[in-house]
Amino acid sequence: MDAFDDPIEIPINGELDLHTFRPSDIKYLLEDYFDACQEKGISRVRVIHGKGIGTLRETVHAHLRKSERVESFRLGDESSGGWGATLVELKA
Repeated sequence: MDAFDDPIEIPINGELDLHTFRPSDIKYLLEDYFDACQEKGISRVRVIHGKGIGTLRETVHAHLRKSERVESFRLGDESSGGWGATLVELKA
């Protein structure tokens, strides 16, 4: 076991940066993070996936479309990361 196998502490503050995670972890990571946000009363989440060629963004959006926790989502605006971030509204 090396240092990369240790769990990563993620602050539950309504902002999730996916740059350090593998695409295969995204589905479970998003659901766990949304659950933690809802427990803290956070209903708006900014998911940072980066701009790149859009593969990670599409992976995130595909999951958001299926998630029962998500009320709606849209790409960020100029003040919230543009198309490098997605703003998610969680269900109450």
